[in-house]
Amino acid sequence: MFPDFLSPAIIDLLIEATRQTLYMVAIAGFIGTLIGLPLGVFLATSRSGELFAAPWLNHILGLVVNAARSTPFIILVVAIIPFTRLIAGTSIGTNAAIVPLTVAAAPFIARLIEAAIREVDQGLVEAARAMGASPLQIVRKVLLPEALPAITLALTLAVVSLLGYSAMVGAVGGGGLGDLGIRFGYQRFMPDVMAAVVIVLIVLVQGVQSIGDLLARRLDKRNRG
Repeated sequence: MFPDFLSPAIIDLLIEATRQTLYMVAIAGFIGTLIGLPLGVFLATSRSGELFAAPWLNHILGLVVNAARSTPFIILVVAIIPFTRLIAGTSIGTNAAIVPLTVAAAPFIARLIEAAIREVDQGLVEAARAMGASPLQIVRKVLLPEALPAITLALTLAVVSLLGYSAMVGAVGGGGLGDLGIRFGYQRFMPDVMAAVVIVLIVLVQGVQSIGDLLARRLDKRNRG
């Protein structure tokens, strides 16, 4: 007798749930990066004496980012239900799940980008300043190119985290693999389905991590030539 997760109906559900998960992660990751990348660059360059010195604004934004990051994701999902309804028109479903995923991703990405930017040798920044480069030119032509391998790894980590978050959002009707695992694996006592969900998530995480590591190695100047 074949395991439950090999039945055609369950396979179809597993494929659809995987598609929903990839959709949620892709959209939330893209929007989160659009918000988190400039925010992270600003946090890394706005302390006293830096390129865009604005210590008070840096402090305030840092507090907001830390507050968002310190909130457990499942609590965040429930806490921002009114905001989710305002944006998506509903608080359940795949499209609605993108809202809390994005809210969780943006500050996380911002801190990762900040850390990557701060790893850049400050001697390069000082050399660019001495040559008369403007702050924006330094960001575009020095900081971002030099930090690109670290940024790639940071975004890889963010996507991996979003895959985990997308599974959690299934607990509140968000769809995707988490929803499939809860509805069938837990509520209907089908451990084979739960195992299949876990295997798919592991494969997705391993695939994302491998691609991210490969890209980072390709972008690292130390590995060229």
